[in-house]
Amino acid sequence: MLENLTSEAAGRLSAALRQIYDRPQPAVPWRDGGNLPWDAPAFSERMLVEHLDQSHGAASRPLREIRAQVQQMTAWLDLQPGDRLFDVTCGPGLYARAFAQAGIAVTGVDFGPASLAYAAKICTGLPCEFVPGDVRAMDFAGRGFDAAVYLYGQFTVLRPAESRDVLRRIRAALRPGGRLLLEVLDDDRFDKRNNSWWYTDLGGLWGDFPYLHLGERVWDPDQRAAVERFHILNLETGEMQVYGLSDQAYTVVQMTDMLRDAGFDRVEAHKAWDGLAMKDAGEWVVYVAESE
Repeated sequence: MLENLTSEAAGRLSAALRQIYDRPQPAVPWRDGGNLPWDAPAFSERMLVEHLDQSHGAASRPLREIRAQVQQMTAWLDLQPGDRLFDVTCGPGLYARAFAQAGIAVTGVDFGPASLAYAAKICTGLPCEFVPGDVRAMDFAGRGFDAAVYLYGQFTVLRPAESRDVLRRIRAALRPGGRLLLEVLDDDRFDKRNNSWWYTDLGGLWGDFPYLHLGERVWDPDQRAAVERFHILNLETGEMQVYGLSDQAYTVVQMTDMLRDAGFDRVEAHKAWDGLAMKDAGEWVVYVAESE
């Protein structure tokens, strides 16, 4: 394939390789990896495919696990038919649909356009509404939700200051005594190793073309955060796309303090989903906190 590159494409490939060679090292969380472009239409479409793929849990969990989670969350949040739930980073509405089928009204917020369109489609006729928006700027203050869920570690890809602010925004959206269920990676299971990898593929999340994926992960012990950088080389055109993702580690004590500072009390921490039958249950701590 490379022997068929035009001189222009070969020049771009050479420049891309030099850019990789000259990249800042080591990578620094959020400086060299903020977040993935969830709101870019083409990326959102490709991510939706990953959400709906039942062969892995990289984007959304298998439906059988989601149903088990919803049953557990309904009990922890003391949800009853007619209650109102706030689904933060709702994705393609897989959880919203399961809750709504049990008679719970769901408001979801997300900024992935393809996921939101899919959520609206599968929840037609159910008590659901889906609002496009970045959770860092959302304003649902005074809505009086009975409960909120914030799942699958999306909380930790924000800067710590942003995460604290989002917790306050969620608290403002709940009624007094409303509950938040927050799923965060267990600090004891958090990947704190430096690592690198590569592979080739044709199509998939990174684009509809043959590409070389060069990835690396760096743990920053001072920030207690990891950063991943993905260099995607288009093997037809020589062009390169660079993506980054940072992830903050939190201990149970840190999370409990953050929740209380945001206006929550009676914080409970459930390690490994209290033994729920899920492939990755052991990687998580689920916090259930009641608003003051």
